[in-house]
Amino acid sequence: MASFNKVILMGNLTRDPQVRYTPRGSAVAEIGLAVNRTWFDKQSNSRKEEVTFIDVTLWGRDAEVAGEYLSKGRPVLIEGRLQLDSWDDKETGQKRSKLRVVGESMTMLGSRGDGGGGGGGGSRGSSGSSRSSGGSESFESGGSSSSGPEFDDGPQGIPDDEVPF
Repeated sequence: MASFNKVILMGNLTRDPQVRYTPRGSAVAEIGLAVNRTWFDKQSNSRKEEVTFIDVTLWGRDAEVAGEYLSKGRPVLIEGRLQLDSWDDKETGQKRSKLRVVGESMTMLGSRGDGGGGGGGGSRGSSGSSRSSGGSESFESGGSSSSGPEFDDGPQGIPDDEVPF
């Protein structure tokens, strides 16, 4: 039987990204994402809103970009996959589990002023992602590899990682 695990989320950061590095030097960022859902309730004749909070883990260049340019409140689009983490609670001894998203690509949305900080960054990973129009920048990483992607020359022959913002 075939299987498919793909998640696409758009929301706002609930906290500043926390970036750390593995012993092999890979960047890892933990971000919180708030995704809003609104609908009209015919019974109460009112508009309702529901917020879902999601933990996202970013690896490699995406993690570094998130740490450098994103901040609490900033809108972002994440594409990734679901992963179930399981562990034994040291205090209670109970088996615990948590579903989270492992981000495989990140697109910063809005402008530099949105969400109280951050800026629009721009780099193109080895997977060939490129800048998109409309004030959004796209970043893709190769997953959890220990070395970052090589950068190609961007528009006008300027390396993307050296373009001033």
